[in-house]
Amino acid sequence: MGTINGKDFIERLNKLENEIWYDGAKIKGEISEHPAFKGILKEKASLYDLQNDPKLKEEMTFQLSDKEEPIGLSYLQPKTIEDLKRRRKMIEHWARFTHGMMGRSPDYMNTAVMSFAASASLLKDKENCFSENIQSLYERAMKQDLSFTHTFITPQVNRSQGYLELSDQPISAKVIDRTEQGIVIKGARLLATQGGLTDEVLVITAPRLFLDPDEVFAFSIPSNTKGLKFICRESFVGGESAFNYPLSSRYEEMDSIVVFDNVLVPWDRVFYYDNVEAATDFMSKSSFHTFAYHQVVTRQIVKTEFILGVAQLLVKTINVSEYQHIHEKVSEIIIGLETMKALVEKSENDAELDEWGFMRPSMTPLQVACNVFPKMYPRFIEIVQLIGASGMVSLPTEKSFDSEIRADLDQYLQAQCMNAEERVKVFRLAWDLTMSSFGTRQTQYERYFFGDPIRLSSSLYSTYLKDNHVKKISEFLNLNNKE
Repeated sequence: MGTINGKDFIERLNKLENEIWYDGAKIKGEISEHPAFKGILKEKASLYDLQNDPKLKEEMTFQLSDKEEPIGLSYLQPKTIEDLKRRRKMIEHWARFTHGMMGRSPDYMNTAVMSFAASASLLKDKENCFSENIQSLYERAMKQDLSFTHTFITPQVNRSQGYLELSDQPISAKVIDRTEQGIVIKGARLLATQGGLTDEVLVITAPRLFLDPDEVFAFSIPSNTKGLKFICRESFVGGESAFNYPLSSRYEEMDSIVVFDNVLVPWDRVFYYDNVEAATDFMSKSSFHTFAYHQVVTRQIVKTEFILGVAQLLVKTINVSEYQHIHEKVSEIIIGLETMKALVEKSENDAELDEWGFMRPSMTPLQVACNVFPKMYPRFIEIVQLIGASGMVSLPTEKSFDSEIRADLDQYLQAQCMNAEERVKVFRLAWDLTMSSFGTRQTQYERYFFGDPIRLSSSLYSTYLKDNHVKKISEFLNLNNKE
């Protein structure tokens, strides 16, 4: 079928009737009309419409052959550096449409599925591994333009390294049975962003110490699979008013716990199970992290551009551009932005073909970007707060401007370059970005997007090629260096 449009996406999602629990109640009726999900699904549908825009079709889609329908470009397995740059341009289009606020825009998981398929040979001929099922998922996803969420994280019962679960009933999702039809999963996984709001859920075991073999598996199943439920956190949608909540009314993605209540996963959906070595190798040696980092850093660059725009608009609105401390603060954002842009371009310029003939971006620049951004982002948010100062606190609502106090607001909340209503719009945007529940979730989300920042630093240290630098210093000091 090729690419779908927004209407197709919404209709298909509503028909699934996924089991989603919100505020203690099971959601009934069309999910696209529920107040907690209406905004994000509308924006997501617009992304699917964007890839069908005749003006952008060449930059948003590709074809496997002249006879086939166009496919979303985020599924493209790159063979050249030009393919990489083409993928980035497509990612930028969707990111700019959402201002980088949608961490789980469809291209993120499309990229994950693409990269898993590109590395599927890692599982070939290994015990309890089915590389052909990954390829089948990739082909099905392209043809149907499927949407995905994923879940890697186990419940945080005990985060000590030596913890082994001894509960009578599984807490962390695990295989409890193997039948002729498939494996049976019981337990839970955490943090499925947009859980229940996609066609399928991709479940993968993230490598860690002291793995229970029954917790080692990977598969993708429809979100309406029997026994599968999504338990949502509180919604951060402040309301439907784009005046009052310019970001949360559109981009609140929702995070959920995924519960598997004796869920049967058919064999043709299983990628691997009960093979710790294969699971570890697949996540560490596949191209998943490389291509996922490339997509994420591209989105984060667009998000930083948006933050820079908000910060500078605040500067203009309250006329503080003459102060040097303002120059210093805004320059911090500029430096961060240009650093990230340089890193992603270096990753493309230094790209190399992997053993299967796919062009991988250079990992080191992307690792650096994913180490620095979690530290920069909270600072960017703080800068916006500091520029806005007390103006971020006293903010009337949209209805206030339609009331009898309008004259007071017009008089006392005006800015030098805009009227009171426009000024409040600017400050409400800055507030929703930095101080609302939506904004603070965004900060935490970017801090931990790829996991523990310390582990990210440790991984960079472990993989970075340092020996040649040490050799040069040893030669300079005429040392007889012995390992």
